[in-house]
Amino acid sequence: MALSPQALDSIQTLLVGLALAGLLASAFELFTERRASFSLLEGGGVVAVAALPVLAFSAPFIILRNTVRGRRIEGRPIPFVMLATIIACGWGLLSGRVALDLAALLVGA
Repeated sequence: MALSPQALDSIQTLLVGLALAGLLASAFELFTERRASFSLLEGGGVVAVAALPVLAFSAPFIILRNTVRGRRIEGRPIPFVMLATIIACGWGLLSGRVALDLAALLVGA
């Protein structure tokens, strides 16, 4: 059974979104020596505004990282893990679509 072109495009978009999320979160950690997390928004001010683009695209990675840690350390229930994974993948799909569209715009294709 072959996958349709739309299904392949969706898989590619999801993979790009999740890879971009991991790349941005890891780069943030490398350059700031601090973990990327949603707590960056709690401080408010310029730091929170500057953190918004990074958090918007690295959110799928942060959600998945926190979910795995929560399952391992706190023993969170499997339905919670499944729901968080669905949310992270949906967010990754949106982030990947934005990244691919932006790349196509920059290349001129």
